[in-house]
Amino acid sequence: MMNSGKKFIGLDIGTTSICGVVVNMRTGAVDSVTRSNDSWIPSKRGRERMQDPAKIMRKVRLVLSELLAVHKEVAGIGVTGQMHGIVYTGKDGNAVSPLYTWQDARGGLPYRRGTMSYAEELSKETGYALAPGYGIVTHWYNLKNGLVPKKARSFCTIHDYVVMQLSGGKFPVIDPTDAASLGAFDLKRNVFDRKALANARIGSGLLPEVVPCGTHAGSFRAIPVYSALGDNQASFLGSVRNIDRTLLVNIGTGGQVSAYTKGLVSIDGLDVRPFPGGGYILVGPLLCGGKAYAMLEKFFRRTAGFFSLSSGNTDFYACMNAIDYPALAEKLDIDTRFAGTRQNAALRGVINGISMENFTPEHLVAGFLDGITSELYNFYLMMPGSVRSSITSLVGAGNGLRRNKLLCRIISSRFGHRMQIPVHREEASVGAALTAAVGAGHFSSFQSAGRIFRYE
Repeated sequence: MMNSGKKFIGLDIGTTSICGVVVNMRTGAVDSVTRSNDSWIPSKRGRERMQDPAKIMRKVRLVLSELLAVHKEVAGIGVTGQMHGIVYTGKDGNAVSPLYTWQDARGGLPYRRGTMSYAEELSKETGYALAPGYGIVTHWYNLKNGLVPKKARSFCTIHDYVVMQLSGGKFPVIDPTDAASLGAFDLKRNVFDRKALANARIGSGLLPEVVPCGTHAGSFRAIPVYSALGDNQASFLGSVRNIDRTLLVNIGTGGQVSAYTKGLVSIDGLDVRPFPGGGYILVGPLLCGGKAYAMLEKFFRRTAGFFSLSSGNTDFYACMNAIDYPALAEKLDIDTRFAGTRQNAALRGVINGISMENFTPEHLVAGFLDGITSELYNFYLMMPGSVRSSITSLVGAGNGLRRNKLLCRIISSRFGHRMQIPVHREEASVGAALTAAVGAGHFSSFQSAGRIFRYE
């Protein structure tokens, strides 16, 4: 059980921000520090998306210094961050390349002037469904184009790199939640599928070592540091009290609906990801969640500008969220998959059912919110009946829900459960802190760690 009064730090190395929290494991109290991740590196190559690992590390150390200046008794540090991307490391443990982020889309380019992309060709050769931005796809693209640094001895996610740098290691370790995000990972055995990679002529020499979730990796200023985990699993862990019976909906720039299952299943359209401590989470990923709503807000703002109307002091989101949703008749049917899907990047959104009466701003707002909700719900319907029948609670996370109570109500109505929002924010960072607490033995299991949470 928990050692009362202990505090743990959780770090989240996000694409746009770097957040650190201190969680009191007795009271559930959370203190946080967030700094922007302004480490983007300009590129002359199309579709390449890179960040500077050295700049990220400077921000990480700054965040840690601020937290440790206030909280003197910290028992451990956990780390999470943006999944899928990779950074190459040398024999001294330092980066020898940029971070190729999850947004790196070069894997979607045509392979050898053929009709298939790099990701599609690699999927065919390995037998695994792979997408642009997955670390293995990025690495294969770099191999085929002579872009792997000669000094590279390994590669890993950015948060695995942070763990290695903080703990003074020279070779990265990776837990199953992160390893699976790179691709070509055997979920049953929790190992990279070296045979499948060999079929694509990808050697295994640069692969990081796979270790259990919450493995002690070293120390930073005499504070134990634990292996990193993926931000999707960290958000689930940092939001949910009852892992076995809760559906998590997370809306940020994108969006996700996630549920836990003990057994391994395979379902077209759903991601199946390892969960800390055993089992899996089924994930339905939206590429356009909050981004779709932001697109509509931008449309309204540009419309005002088009007619030379001043909009400087107008809170467009507040106006959008204040519509009388129940009173709207003849709703628009809007497909909000404006950025496609993981399976079909070319797919685009559609507005159906426009009549003489319903082409209004209010109907557009309602249609966008219904479209986001429908995509989430359709993913939920793909989950096995045994998983759906076990769900007794609905938890919401992410700023797209915290700032939009109307969307919360619409989702609650569709799923048939009252939505609960954690009192604390920065759920992924909190999940990283809990991982460190489990690794240190202050909780007996990952299933029991969330009992400290309170909901709004």
